[in-house]
Amino acid sequence: MRADTLNPDLIKPGLKTTRVGSEVVVFSSTASTNDIAWHYASKKSNDGLVVFAESQQAGRGRTGNKWFDKPGQSLLCSTLLIDEKLDAELLTLTCAVAVAEAVGKCGKHNARIKWPNDILINSKKVSGILLESKTSRGRRNYVVGIGINCHQQTKCFPPEIRPIATSIDIETASHCDRITLAKRLLINLDEWLINARREPRLVIDKWLEMNTQLHSRVTLTCDNRIYNGIVLGIDPQKGLILQLENGPVRIFSATQTSLVR
Repeated sequence: MRADTLNPDLIKPGLKTTRVGSEVVVFSSTASTNDIAWHYASKKSNDGLVVFAESQQAGRGRTGNKWFDKPGQSLLCSTLLIDEKLDAELLTLTCAVAVAEAVGKCGKHNARIKWPNDILINSKKVSGILLESKTSRGRRNYVVGIGINCHQQTKCFPPEIRPIATSIDIETASHCDRITLAKRLLINLDEWLINARREPRLVIDKWLEMNTQLHSRVTLTCDNRIYNGIVLGIDPQKGLILQLENGPVRIFSATQTSLVR
């Protein structure tokens, strides 16, 4: 058994949170941690529950992308938020900040955010976030799926993504402790959710500080159309503020837009 094999009895001790991690369950293998988290959504008492898995057979990312992993190589988890008052745009930014901070502390690197919620180290993707929402009984519920590459080496990635993917082990030339990372992640999520509800500007300022694209030219797709422009900032309720080339300023929603480059 690996020294950092995931286990609720190892993750829960010392975990001082008010909401996230109220209950922790771990699966050796599953199709998708997001799907399992949704099964718990019928009970309000499951708010803050976190599902971990050592591997996924049908892990998914934004816009239908697949998440590549082998057992024990990644930190894979989904957090259930029941009757969450934050809107999807601000929640997306909040989770990105929380994950980037956790990865940065574990990897001892300045992790950065590529809009809306890819986490990068040295310009390569180390983590992704998938936010899903459903309304039930008048409540808006969310599941936040997070995948963090921990133990992969370059050869572990499919050839087509090797130039743009990395892991904490690669970047640190050491062995990432996934138990420590899991605890940091849950604590960060809990703290930044509190910050977002009390003072959203704290989230926005931190997101802008960690973002890689502010004042840079980007290309993105929205409603099957391609747009080019300069990133001016972020609106917490509406999305990315872009000065279009030869056009007006426009705001693009994180939930409906994908970055090309």
